[in-house]
Amino acid sequence: MNKKPIRAITEQEIAAYREDGVVCLRKMFDAEWVEYLREAIQKDIARPGKLKRDVNRGGTGEFFSDTFVWKNIEDFEAFIFDSPSGEIAASLFGAEKVNMLFDQILIKEPGTSTGTLWHHDATYWPIKGHQVCTLWLALDNVSLANGAVEYVKGSHLWNHRYRPESFTGEATYQGQDLPGVPDVESMRDTLDIVHFDLEPGDCTIHHGLTLHGAPGNTSSSLRRRAYVSRWCGDDIVYDPRPNIQKMLYDPDIQPGGPLDCELFPVVWPDSAQSPRTSAVD
Repeated sequence: MNKKPIRAITEQEIAAYREDGVVCLRKMFDAEWVEYLREAIQKDIARPGKLKRDVNRGGTGEFFSDTFVWKNIEDFEAFIFDSPSGEIAASLFGAEKVNMLFDQILIKEPGTSTGTLWHHDATYWPIKGHQVCTLWLALDNVSLANGAVEYVKGSHLWNHRYRPESFTGEATYQGQDLPGVPDVESMRDTLDIVHFDLEPGDCTIHHGLTLHGAPGNTSSSLRRRAYVSRWCGDDIVYDPRPNIQKMLYDPDIQPGGPLDCELFPVVWPDSAQSPRTSAVD
């Protein structure tokens, strides 16, 4: 399983991330990582963590989500520290240090009618700063038919922050004094919306303020499994606020302080302070 990127990230790809707020990187993770993560996901499905959610909102099929899975299934810890993810994020940020915020499984089974609401990520999380991204790693072939994520190019530069919307129908986030997400569907003719057909081992990386959403899975046979990890660079500080996404536990960090702790470990460059308990040879 590759610890370093299989190939160098190009200047054009770095520019696309910074200008568009999203970039697709092909074949950055080898077939061994793909199979390893598929097996780890099955372990989590069999024994999910306490942040497991049914995101289906009463629709057909199954939309499975579990968060902080590296704290639930040890196999994911090896990916966090032994895959090229941290280095990839550092290259796109131009950062000297990268922390892992949390990881997540997102699975849309065949026949899942529930889509993913249009949203951006950063306002859900207890952080402040610009260098934050999501790495969305495909473990199946992905197209719009089975739930490929769509992105509004350049929306991370709009200088707007939108109120988080609940994916499960709960009113958890409604207290935030932020405007709601605009009606992207009604603006399709005026926005530059892009999606990427992916093969296993391909990934997209999007900025924390890039608007994105996804349809359901209309396939009768093809799953859409994604392993998602969230990464933070040099300028990110801890910013706890009410009515945001629940973290696994209180990291006991002062507001405005660096993330460096056991819950949000420094992953790149290799750090002696990391809470490693396992390794992949």
